[in-house]
Amino acid sequence: MRFFESQREARARTTRLLLAFAFTVVLLVFAVNAALALAWGLSWGFWAPGDLRFPRHFWAVNTGVTLLFVLGGWWVETSNLAHGGGARLAERLGARPAQPSGRPAEQRFVNIVDELAIASGLPRPAAMVLARDESINAFATGWHADDAAVAITHGALEHLTREELQGVVAHELGHIGEGDTRLNLRLAGMVFGLECVYRLGQRLWEPGERGFHLWAIAGLTLMGAGWLGWLSGHALQAAVSRQREFLADARAVQWTRSRDGLGGVLRKVMAQQQARVAARTIGSPMQHLLLVGNEPGALAHWLDAHPPLAERVRRIYGRPMGPLSLARAGTPADPVAQP
Repeated sequence: MRFFESQREARARTTRLLLAFAFTVVLLVFAVNAALALAWGLSWGFWAPGDLRFPRHFWAVNTGVTLLFVLGGWWVETSNLAHGGGARLAERLGARPAQPSGRPAEQRFVNIVDELAIASGLPRPAAMVLARDESINAFATGWHADDAAVAITHGALEHLTREELQGVVAHELGHIGEGDTRLNLRLAGMVFGLECVYRLGQRLWEPGERGFHLWAIAGLTLMGAGWLGWLSGHALQAAVSRQREFLADARAVQWTRSRDGLGGVLRKVMAQQQARVAARTIGSPMQHLLLVGNEPGALAHWLDAHPPLAERVRRIYGRPMGPLSLARAGTPADPVAQP
């Protein structure tokens, strides 16, 4: 794998996608103004005598309110996700601190986190475990590297070898080192802000105490503009996340100098997906944090924040590779207590 070339390519594509994200906000402002202009015309302007006229400061107020909802919602949601640090957010997603005392598999995981933190030159993140998840998965959280956390599922501890665990941890540290955990929280906040415009329209659409009124027309048009903005923002968020996954994959291979580490993990996930192993689903706004997405549904497939497993494996090995059997960790060739 040409990891330096892969890293440059992923960073360049991320920059272009972030510019497209800003352009989406601009288009949303135009769409809201157009929707409210149509609502004004349908409710009054088209039927009034004389030329069509809009209220004073109509465009400025529409633009200001739209940006207030988008940027305000972004700030509120980002502050909420960043509050308490990475470990706090990991706990909200169902993880607990690793318990190495008396648990050899978790001791090995903690040892690997320590080793790779030193090798990567990053502060040691908190080691967390999703104890009731039998699938193979992991995620990293944290606004800064100093308050980051790396969480791994119980299924990963059970089914991965030491080399493969190193690949998982290196991948998540790659996200932390590249600032992806902070970027992901910002993108989640921006998507929430775009969704706020739809929610405003939904509130206006709801009948009031006097039943259906003219504000409902504005609400319906805002719902349409807001939904298109949310869908575009969510699609761009997924596209950015896919590029950052490629970047973290390249980082993992660079730091471990092993294709079979992370590559073996992804191939075992392929085997689990074929066997339809049940996974604990994390909500759509947080799917981009995971090593491998697990959200069901056709829309989730189109807006998947992760590249196809086959493509990730092909980039790591330079050729297509099939699923790998789920050998359990802890064999004599894989001593769990060895640091």
